[in-house]
Amino acid sequence: MSSDPNSLSLLEGLHSTPARRYLSPDPIPEDVIRAILDAAVRGPSGGNTQRWAWIVVRDPEVKRQIAEWYREGWETSYGSRREQILNSDDPGGMSAATFRAADHLAGHLEEAPVWIFPVLIGAARSSNPRLGSSIYGAVQQLMLAARAYGIGSTLTTLHAGHEDDVRKLLNLPADALTMALIPLGYPARGRWAQPKRRPLDEVVFQERYEDRG
Repeated sequence: MSSDPNSLSLLEGLHSTPARRYLSPDPIPEDVIRAILDAAVRGPSGGNTQRWAWIVVRDPEVKRQIAEWYREGWETSYGSRREQILNSDDPGGMSAATFRAADHLAGHLEEAPVWIFPVLIGAARSSNPRLGSSIYGAVQQLMLAARAYGIGSTLTTLHAGHEDDVRKLLNLPADALTMALIPLGYPARGRWAQPKRRPLDEVVFQERYEDRG
């Protein structure tokens, strides 16, 4: 099912990699997962220390347990406000379509055939607010590489309320921190569309910030 990764230009990939939350349970070949991870680790690492680990999870029982914790996080953060979000006309809030897709992912998370946990070693003891700069660039490269193979992904963190439990389940060092949970799967619905973003003129400033409110 994987597409030819060489047929996608860099700029096309950058402009057409939205979060894909409706994912098929169809398996992803091992060589494709390795190629995606090989692209990820070429990403930026602070001081090139590469104090990271990339945990590939396929075990149904591990996924089942973490999915329960994830759904708890989803319900606390968003699900409990279902009607409020779906009926809101706030242009800056979560859209109904995004909510429904995220709600679907929460309910079907364990069906995604492969999960990737990007992990930073030593992060659990850090108070650096910019710590993610040492791995999130590599995470984006992972998601772009997945796009090249026709595989959908999204960056999620709603498992983090059970970080200690996840750490034990994945046998991570005591000082390690999972920086995301990235479910991978061939898209079951939707399309590779350009994510909706505010116009450049609203968010780009020359030399210094201006309050345009």
